[in-house]
Amino acid sequence: MADLKTDWYGNTKGNGKIQGNVLDTNIAIPESLGGSGEGSDPKELLAASAAACYTTTLVHMLETRKLPVAKFTMDSKATNSKEEGLKIVHYPHITLSADATEEQSQSANRAIESADRSCAVGNIIKKGGAQVIIEGKVSIL
Repeated sequence: MADLKTDWYGNTKGNGKIQGNVLDTNIAIPESLGGSGEGSDPKELLAASAAACYTTTLVHMLETRKLPVAKFTMDSKATNSKEEGLKIVHYPHITLSADATEEQSQSANRAIESADRSCAVGNIIKKGGAQVIIEGKVSIL
């Protein structure tokens, strides 16, 4: 369960804050919509939620498989258009240690796909009609 507290200061050009047990972030209406732009907007927060869910799911799967992960990074991009609707693309990059085997590399690639199917937030977003796409990469030091 998440307990959140939201405070808003001012009008459309104002900004706010959302706080939870650990979360503490500024929110605002984007400048492109007439707001101040001085905080995260809902699309960014949704993409961040999807990225956090996918990341934690994937990291757990990599650890469960006992893979020699040297580094993990991920970029995510959220777009919203009339043609495609909301689309979130995650670009995970797993770097395995220099002594990793081809079998371990293949296992990491399978984990990239499995984490997408297992991420609860991503699945909720997909059920809402949005796209969540994973374009992963595995490399060895």
